[in-house]
Amino acid sequence: MLGQAKHLKCPSPEGAFYVFPSCADAMGRKTPGGKVLQTDQDFVTELLEAEGVATVQGSAFGTGPNFRVSYATSDKVLEDACTRIQRFCASLT
Repeated sequence: MLGQAKHLKCPSPEGAFYVFPSCADAMGRKTPGGKVLQTDQDFVTELLEAEGVATVQGSAFGTGPNFRVSYATSDKVLEDACTRIQRFCASLT
């Protein structure tokens, strides 16, 4: 589902419990509230505020502009989070 989100590129995870989608294509875009995304920190902050999805900026792990999504939870929770992430990404202009 993350690979289908507008402005994201998501690699296949390699045996971990998390994945680091790239949000590079979202940089320079505006949120509906007018905030221009300049960093992966901006992306995760705006995602949390807009959709209530908590992720961690990839720059904290030396992998910016990406963000970390843990999938150590139920499929239902993940599907809901991915739907919210897709909605947030689609709202960017």
